[in-house]
Amino acid sequence: MEKIQNRPFEEFIADFKEKLKYLFYVRSDIDKLSTKRGLPPFVLREIMSGNPLSAFIPSRYGGRGGSVREGLELLSAAGYESLPLSLGFGINWALFLQPVAKYGEEKIKPQVFDGFLRDRKMGGLMITEPDFGSDALNMKTSYTDDGSFFRLKGKKHWAGLTGWADYWLLTARREKEDSNLARDIDFFICDVSEPGQNIKVEELYENLGVYMLPYGRNSIDVKIPRIQKLKPESSGIKMMLDLLHRSRMQFPGMGMGFLKRMLDEAVKHTLDRSVGGRSLYSYDQVQMRLAKLQSAYTVCSAMCLNSAGKAGIENNLSGIGIEANSVKTYVTDLMQESSQSLLQLTGAKGYRLDHIAGRSIVDSRPFQIFEGSNDILYIQIAEGVQKLMSQGDKSGYSGKNNFLQFLKNYDLTSLAAEHLDKKMLDFTLNEQLPQRRLAAFGMIISRITAVNMVLKLTGTGFNKSLVESSLSSLRQEIASLISGYHSENNGVYIEGYEEGSSWSDLAV
Repeated sequence: MEKIQNRPFEEFIADFKEKLKYLFYVRSDIDKLSTKRGLPPFVLREIMSGNPLSAFIPSRYGGRGGSVREGLELLSAAGYESLPLSLGFGINWALFLQPVAKYGEEKIKPQVFDGFLRDRKMGGLMITEPDFGSDALNMKTSYTDDGSFFRLKGKKHWAGLTGWADYWLLTARREKEDSNLARDIDFFICDVSEPGQNIKVEELYENLGVYMLPYGRNSIDVKIPRIQKLKPESSGIKMMLDLLHRSRMQFPGMGMGFLKRMLDEAVKHTLDRSVGGRSLYSYDQVQMRLAKLQSAYTVCSAMCLNSAGKAGIENNLSGIGIEANSVKTYVTDLMQESSQSLLQLTGAKGYRLDHIAGRSIVDSRPFQIFEGSNDILYIQIAEGVQKLMSQGDKSGYSGKNNFLQFLKNYDLTSLAAEHLDKKMLDFTLNEQLPQRRLAAFGMIISRITAVNMVLKLTGTGFNKSLVESSLSSLRQEIASLISGYHSENNGVYIEGYEEGSSWSDLAV
């Protein structure tokens, strides 16, 4: 264990990258592996042999220390070669190891962490239920307390690593004496190798994309020892928010390697491809796409730097919903948009599951859905900003209802407010907005916070040309979003639409 802790990170991450290249391009073919579900046992065994998850474990338990910077770099290295692999690491880190390190009973931690370090075990989180996806607070998985253990019963699905993970964090609500369920949520460590803690996998899903990771529906009927219940600092709901916000702040780690790969693949293809007697790279429309890919890389770099300083378990992130949701939504939108651009540039050749462009489309798409659908999170961002603006000076953000004044005084946007077109931002926010306008407003906020993060790269030694080019792209995107926000959009579904809508009746 001492070797893991003392080994320089540069050496640790270099060996990890070399191992992935050897496994994915010498011993096997990543393009072929990605068309099949799961991973050959030897590939998973070799990946885990270098103890990559040690980067996520505190040093007092034998790990490398749990540094957010190291964790983000590990996710990025994995994401460059395989987004599903990076996701698997992210699940282990943000959805199991970090919550256990922060909220677990001290007596259980050495046993759990030792299982990861010595036996290469893995862990995940089960929140989502078949009838209560985004409505997690109304989950029906329940538990009772008999004095010596907790009995949990319910159904969970869409948990990454279904059937693979050795440990699970299970979420449940306490069953009260009147058989109703308590409002608060509790978390329990489940060790599936122990008697009474086995989780039955009822079905493995044919998930579209991320074939490497198994998902499915699980039946929960387990007895959990008392020391395996997490201890919240205040409430279980705030603990869940702290956990989820930290995870969302760490999404850029998965996005970083993926976006770099999209950019590198696009540049290579356009330089090699000749169209009309000249390099595809020389066309103006192609340069526009490459510039957007490069901007995504720059934005994600800024987000990683931001998260490295904020997402440690020593900080309680339950109250940073606007920032965490802005990071998660925008970086996942960038991932999907970048994969679409790469596919457009590669053309028909890329429209295959065994090509990096084709599989990137389906692998990156669920990132906009899981851990909070982007549509919902954009609305939550907007509502959070509305709440601060409505409070005016009482909240410390002066300029009630004036968007520009708010941005100038809000710590996540103050730099951006001075950089962007002030006339564009100087408008009064209507307090009563329909959901579609709230979602549009949330998108605007997320992009402005991104501008703020990119501006903070100035003076750090980060490539100035990349910063300037990214800011140009962001300004254009924000202007377009604000124009759309102010435009009328009152379209609704027309019931009985088939009546009087047959084009063939009109044809001669």
